[in-house]
Parts: sequence; C-alpha cells; structure tokens
Amino acid sequence: MWWPDPRVRTCVRLAAVLAMAMLTAGCFQPLYGERSFTTAAGGPGLRDRLSAVEVQTIDTPSGTPVARIGGEIRNALMFDLTGGGAALPATHRLKISLSTQTLSVIVDTTTARPDVSNYGIDATYALVEIATGKTVANGRTFSRVSYDIPGQEQRFAAARGLRDAENRAAKVIAEQIKSRLASYFVTGS
Repeated sequence: MWWPDPRVRTCVRLAAVLAMAMLTAGCFQPLYGERSFTTAAGGPGLRDRLSAVEVQTIDTPSGTPVARIGGEIRNALMFDLTGGGAALPATHRLKISLSTQTLSVIVDTTTARPDVSNYGIDATYALVEIATGKTVANGRTFSRVSYDIPGQEQRFAAARGLRDAENRAAKVIAEQIKSRLASYFVTGS
C-alpha cells in the first residue's frame, strides 16, 4: 500500500490500532470489579458469592502448631471472603487439609546448627455446593517462606522467627485459595 505522504500513512496505521483497541475493550472484566456480567444479568456479584462460602474448621491434631496454623488460615480466609462483614447464607462449603514441613537451608559448619530454614505448607481444598453435595472445584496450593535462626543464645528469637514464618505462609495460602475461588465463581471452571 502506497501513500505519497508519510504522515498520512502514520495516521492510517494509528487509526487501525485504535480501532482494534476499541473492539477488544469490551472483552476485559476485572476479577474483583463491582460490575460483572452476572450482576448485569441479575445474578449475585463476586463479593456476594464469595461471602456465601462457609469455611469448615480445618481438621488438625489438637494442641499442635499445625492446629494454630489451621486456625490462622481459616480466620484469614473468612475475613478475605466476607471482606470483614457478615457472611451471607452459605451456598458452598470449603474443606481444607494441611501438611507442613521445615527444611534447614543453611547450616553453620562449625556448630552444625541451622542458620536459615524454610517453612512450608501444602494445602488441599475442595469447594462443595451445599444444595447438590457435588464438589465443584478442588485443587492444591503451597507456600514456602524462609526465616533466619540466630545463634543458640537467642532461642526465643528463633521461636518467634518460626512463628512469623508460619503466619506469613498461612496468609499466602489463604490468598491463593481466595483467588482460585474467585476465578471459579467468575469463569465457572
């Protein structure tokens, strides 16, 4: 295609790019946007659907650190799903199972004590529709965080470092599960 003036050619190309951008502009839907295709059709929005998920108590051995972590994950999920407000009547039930691990990453060669460790949580979840009892979404997620262990004189600092790592890993697990549930409610898969 040939135009005598390069400015005309540039304007035509720019117009073509803008036309393509306008054609695809209606295809984008933000995941956590207030207005979605379901609310325009009269259905509940994403916030209402997430708020109607009942998070079951995570089955862990009583009195163990894993029990505390299960409580952290459940509390974070309940807050994230409801936005801090009251929950709606439950339409779905979320069941989560956990396993944890600690791995020494860096070991001091003179004392044979770990200096840096990784703490990990593996979670398996299943979203069950209450009305039918059918599992509509399930999956696995994980989180790995590292923490420092100061010298043997600071044993309480080491315990607090582990606890902070557990809390950070629990928050990551809760955020990942919430994102996957939101994706399920928006796309249906």
